[in-house]
Amino acid sequence: MIRDSINLLCPLQRLTKSVCLLPFLLASSNTPADWLKQQQNIMGTRVSVELWHDNSQLAQNCSDKIFSEMHRLDAMMSPYKADSEIRFINSNAANTSVEIGAELSEVINRSLHFSEISGGAFDITFASVGYQYDYRNKIQPSEQIIKLGLPSIDYHHIKLDRQKIQFDNSGVRIDLGGIAKGYAVDRALQIAQQCGINEAMISAGGDSRILGKKRGKPWIIGIQHPRKKNELALVLPLSDTAISTSGDYERFFIRDGQRIHHIINPSTGKSATATWSATVTGPDAMTTDALSTTIFVLGAKKGIALIETLENIDAVIIDNQGNVHYSSGLQEPTSNE
Repeated sequence: MIRDSINLLCPLQRLTKSVCLLPFLLASSNTPADWLKQQQNIMGTRVSVELWHDNSQLAQNCSDKIFSEMHRLDAMMSPYKADSEIRFINSNAANTSVEIGAELSEVINRSLHFSEISGGAFDITFASVGYQYDYRNKIQPSEQIIKLGLPSIDYHHIKLDRQKIQFDNSGVRIDLGGIAKGYAVDRALQIAQQCGINEAMISAGGDSRILGKKRGKPWIIGIQHPRKKNELALVLPLSDTAISTSGDYERFFIRDGQRIHHIINPSTGKSATATWSATVTGPDAMTTDALSTTIFVLGAKKGIALIETLENIDAVIIDNQGNVHYSSGLQEPTSNE
């Protein structure tokens, strides 16, 4: 990713004043007929594969391999599947040391890294309370339940020794929802490269990885307006990079005037409130996935401050007042006036 090329095409100071409208993205995304575009529902979200190769059968075979890999990782990392490794860990790691696979060890180890650099703003043990939220049925745990579960939210409870994991607190559960899709997108892109694909975009919900350009031009990536479903807040021209967005509009319900959503602040056990949307660009989707969740929890001031300490990472944060905050690597275009 070339940092100078990441210019905001529609900079906003406050979303209540103006937005970039959807037709801009549509007008900039015309694709030749030989682009292969397929979608499936995996990992609790819509997975999209777009790629190009002059051999259409090779492209189709590659797409099939990518979706198979996504299903495999979902089976491993989903806390909702009865036979997943994560489910087994959550059921046993408080009582004994559990053997885990190398991939899962890698993802958990990376999760702990993001916990360290964020002071715990990113914490996969949020699930110790988070599992009791049910967004589909509009259920949130009581204040008492949150208070009882809060001591179990602490990544220091996780003892990871290569491919062995144990919890030192009986109430601990983990959920890789803030990083697993990014890892899966990275694996999918590796498969595309192994197939000989040079131009592709692979997305899983808010996490995307871009390979090359789109027939010689940058991909135009839109960031959804967090309060207007059919409008974009801004758009970015990107190539050879990863981009992730975390927002409070993805899974939520309203209760007593409050938006109860799936991004839990580990320090409170409740939905984070400082941010509407956080977008991160960087070299790989596992990094951008984790960091978009992290800075969403931290809020604009602390979130941008963290991003500025990291190399080849940039961010846009829309705070809870609709104000937009940019990291220094994202340049607003100058006026022609």
